[in-house]
Amino acid sequence: MFEKRVLRLFIVPLTFLLLVGCGEYEKLLKSKDYELKYDKALEYYEDEDYVRASTLLDQVVNIYRGTMKADTVKYYQAMSYYGQRDYILAGHYFQQLSTTYTGSAYLEESEFMSAYCSYMQSPRPSLDQTSTFQAINAFKMYMTKYPNSDKIPQCKEILTELNNKIVEKSYNSSRLYYDLGYYKSAIISLRNSLESYPDTKYREDILYLILRSSYLLADNSVESKRKERFQSTIDEYFSFASEFPESDHKKDAEKMYRNSQEVLDKYTSNN
Repeated sequence: MFEKRVLRLFIVPLTFLLLVGCGEYEKLLKSKDYELKYDKALEYYEDEDYVRASTLLDQVVNIYRGTMKADTVKYYQAMSYYGQRDYILAGHYFQQLSTTYTGSAYLEESEFMSAYCSYMQSPRPSLDQTSTFQAINAFKMYMTKYPNSDKIPQCKEILTELNNKIVEKSYNSSRLYYDLGYYKSAIISLRNSLESYPDTKYREDILYLILRSSYLLADNSVESKRKERFQSTIDEYFSFASEFPESDHKKDAEKMYRNSQEVLDKYTSNN
């Protein structure tokens, strides 16, 4: 009984305060006092009430356009949406600030945050990587423009992560052709991936898949193309073996080489 009374002593005042707070906020939304809305929006932002902050800032952003506070309103509008994890709108508003208010004190941070919002939208490697490429370009531009920024190490870490994602996407897309049995397309795609990312961590696997795709393509070819394609397989074997002589794929690679050589030897003996 005593515990229930104590609980009521806390719940009733708290409920009253919430109702009062909601009532004040509703009045504020309808108010024409834009200075008050601006001040309260910053208070809400400091209290991490990003929804109310962004709602009020949305209402006053056009009112303050062309004033000394215009970039500040735009900055906190962007930060309020960032606080809500709405990286699309946040990035859009950071971009607006950096292109509209080029003399703003928030310019450098806004350009970084615009790039960071693209980074936060970057999906897993299996999906479309448009946001990833946008983030890569934005961070590179930021590093070029602000070479002495204390955020440079963070930019480099993020760029490494994003580039690895692009490399993985390229490798997985190329491997898909191999998995589906489209060996000619696999060879072309794998070579393009290797050309674009010569230092990829998948280099050994890519060279092996090129060799195996070449062998399977030759083995399933019509008679008129077998000799030429088995010769290409041998060429791919030497490229692979010279670069990765102790590869885990060594035995399989040597088997493909021997089989290819046997086929070519038959053509030689028949001539």
